[in-house]
Amino acid sequence: MAHHKDFRVREGDKVNLKEWPTHVKHGQGSKDDLKALLAQHVARLSVQQQLLYAANRYAILVIFQAMDAAGKDGAIKHVMSGVNPQGCQVFSFKHPSAVELQHDFLWRTTRDLPERGRIGIFNRSYYEEVLIARVHPEILQSEGLPGDPHDGKAGGGKTVWHDRYRSIMDLERHLVRNGTRIVKVFLHLSKDEQRKRFLARIDDPDKNWKFGAADIKERGFWKDYMAAYEDCLAATSTADAPWYVVPADDKYEARLIVSQILLDTLEGLGNAYPKTSDERRDELQAIRKQLTE
Repeated sequence: MAHHKDFRVREGDKVNLKEWPTHVKHGQGSKDDLKALLAQHVARLSVQQQLLYAANRYAILVIFQAMDAAGKDGAIKHVMSGVNPQGCQVFSFKHPSAVELQHDFLWRTTRDLPERGRIGIFNRSYYEEVLIARVHPEILQSEGLPGDPHDGKAGGGKTVWHDRYRSIMDLERHLVRNGTRIVKVFLHLSKDEQRKRFLARIDDPDKNWKFGAADIKERGFWKDYMAAYEDCLAATSTADAPWYVVPADDKYEARLIVSQILLDTLEGLGNAYPKTSDERRDELQAIRKQLTE
């Protein structure tokens, strides 16, 4: 299996997504092999989640970003399938509400950050504010920013986006300093594979609900989105809060890579169950004696 570090964006590197694979070059085995490996990872993730909760020292924030049909929902569902629901929270961020638009762009996601001992998953995130808001400048206009927000329009100045990158990085540094470990996953889907998945959603009545006119409209902005992602990944991937560009044309390969990234992150924390002190051990033995009398 390819090492997850092969998909990590190094701090300071420029990103050209055409040079990043959307499929693992030599493959990682058959579909059944990938499922078996994922099952092993899921079991290990369950153990690590329990240790995370018991140690109560760190929180984990996992961010998923991708184009439509890249498999965000499926990755979350399958990779986290063995984790205790009490220790994992998933939040999906759609178009901001009227109330959310009255606050700064980080406000609505900050409310849902994971507490110590828990894994928080953001299905889309505050990064939408330097992605879709960049591709569609009218969104920026609706946010009531002081001054002229259109200096961030495509082809114009970059002040808005650079300021937002800085705000995001300041937030992430703050979180890391206070015990939150951040993993950011961009599921890298090819335009042709997206076309196939859209067609599958149209052809399968059970998947019709997954597809709408807005999906095909956004596909028309593919180049603009790739440019926005390239700038975003290059500007905000750091040693402490890295981005991973995960090949997503094969859903099973993508899930396996994501699970390996999470496992390495959790196991790297060195969590352990709290040690029992002599005083606590004596207390437990006294209680045991009462229970067996």
